[in-house]
Amino acid sequence: MSDDDRPLDVLNNSLGEPVLVRLKRSREFRGNLQGYDVHMNVILKNAKEISNENSRQHDTLIVRGDNVVYISP
Repeated sequence: MSDDDRPLDVLNNSLGEPVLVRLKRSREFRGNLQGYDVHMNVILKNAKEISNENSRQHDTLIVRGDNVVYISP
């Protein structure tokens, strides 16, 4: 990532790649980024919740952008 990359450029470069998504209330999901929009709504495939002891696997997960704290490639 260069200094000229904008946040949405980083997301665009991460399409189809695994990302870590941190949500409010300390919830975290790892999955393959399938899509996003300017509101930071994201679609994850093969997502796994990794923030608690009872981790769950999701085929497709849609995360509303106002719950997103950060997305890390």
